[in-house]
Amino acid sequence: MSAAAITSITDRIEQLTGRFEPPATAAGQRSSVDAGFADELARLTAGQKAAYSANTVAGAAVAGLYGTSATIGMASLGAPAGVIGSAAPSPAANTVISAAKEELGVPYLWGGTTSAGWDCSGLVQHAYREAGVSLPRVSRDQARMGVEVPSIDQALPGDLVAFGQPTVDHIGIYLGNGQMLHAPRRGDVVKIGPIQRKIATIRRVLTPGSPAATSLAAPTPLNPPSGATAAAAPARFRALFEQAGSAHGVDPGLLAAVAKNESAFNPNAVSPAGAQGIMQFMPGTAAQFGVDPFDPASAIDGAARFLRQLQDQFGSVELALAAYNAGPGNVTKYGGIPPFTETRNYVTNVMDTWRSGS
Repeated sequence: MSAAAITSITDRIEQLTGRFEPPATAAGQRSSVDAGFADELARLTAGQKAAYSANTVAGAAVAGLYGTSATIGMASLGAPAGVIGSAAPSPAANTVISAAKEELGVPYLWGGTTSAGWDCSGLVQHAYREAGVSLPRVSRDQARMGVEVPSIDQALPGDLVAFGQPTVDHIGIYLGNGQMLHAPRRGDVVKIGPIQRKIATIRRVLTPGSPAATSLAAPTPLNPPSGATAAAAPARFRALFEQAGSAHGVDPGLLAAVAKNESAFNPNAVSPAGAQGIMQFMPGTAAQFGVDPFDPASAIDGAARFLRQLQDQFGSVELALAAYNAGPGNVTKYGGIPPFTETRNYVTNVMDTWRSGS
């Protein structure tokens, strides 16, 4: 058997095992094993940051990690904010930039939303949250927030710079002088560097010069910017999605998207792994929530409660979906969306179904 086949089987076993784990009973609750893992990971991450900062200060001028000037590199690492760019950042922008700098050296992790690993939009969302601004989770939606800045010459520190056409696929925080702070790609780390791609859009979400951030992005924790609904679901289930969504603060369209991808709206479905009903509850999770998985009303209401809990626990829709598919333990273990092909495809497919309303 090939190494790739063995890895695929191992991932599948781990993914299925995760689905049997009961969810946390409260947001943020961890077992002693989880706590030990997280604490050790935090210590490792702190070491990575310290080593990265030391190396980049010493070698910025030689290696060009932050551009062609050692002055730019040192400014980016903590010199007075006014030396970055043609205008001093606003207090709110300083907060955003400082929060992002705290993550320098942290590894890139697709779907990552913690200091165990960041993807580009997870880092941006975190940094802006520290300034009191709520942004959507993914880069293409973040790139619609605020107001358009016509050119890089008019950009200010703290503005968002987005890349990719016709669909945005990367985003970072502008620092001035052609420099940005971002989580670039797999195998890399959160870093500061020159803008090297064609910019798709520059967005200003902060009011220049104001002591506090002005959020132009309404918080939408479980509601898509497109305003999708459950209209695409079979007529006999629409009211159930609407009722459960309203009761637990979950968009009905998201519930319908989960049901479509889990069971194709079949209330009698049983998967090879033993997941049951329209929302594909594992027996243990169904018992935890007091759900009859083969009763659509019970299953849909239980799924809404479960997704609400997962959203509160992990802080994003994508991670909530990953935990629904692979188990909360695997999301905690990997510090983001687990590296299982099925789980990553699942998250992408549910999000696409939700946003398109199809």
